Amino acid sequence: MAKLKKSSTKGGARKTTANASGAQAERLGKSITESAQQIWLAGMGAFNRAQAEGGKLFESLVRDGLSLEQTARKFTGARADMVRDAVEGTVGQARERAADTWDKLEKVFEDRVQRALVKLGVPGRDDLNALTERVERLTAELRKANATPGAAAPAKAARKPAAKKPVVRKAPAKKAAKRATKAAPAPTAE
Repeated sequence: MAKLKKSSTKGGARKTTANASGAQAERLGKSITESAQQIWLAGMGAFNRAQAEGGKLFESLVRDGLSLEQTARKFTGARADMVRDAVEGTVGQARERAADTWDKLEKVFEDRVQRALVKLGVPGRDDLNALTERVERLTAELRKANATPGAAAPAKAARKPAAKKPVVRKAPAKKAAKRATKAAPAPTAE
């Protein structure tokens, strides 16, 4: 019998534990049900408040959105100005470099063309200017020499036979340029 008592004792303990577990499960179920009901009621209250204050909340959200948009525009505007200034600075530097490079290229080209013209014997601008000045001086001196007062000069000129025109030989341009730069001797009056 001892065995029966032991087994019956074990079975009774199981029933007590099961009863306690059942009661605990019932309390837990009640607690969950109450929490779900409270959540449902809170949601209904929030919905009711949203309906009542929805217009005000919406307007408040729109104002907040406008404020954020203005702040973002100011920020991006400042950034855009900085980027624009940086780009303009870079473009300005590129323009200056291009202009400097173009000027250097132009100078090199002019120098090479000038050297080629000198090698070919083509007189330069300075040579032509000097030659023009010399011709003008000689022309002025001839006019002075031919302008004699009175009628004696034409009679004297009529008695002399016509002078032959001197034969002009073409000299290379270099020699002509060198001659142009030398001082011309004063013509003698006969």
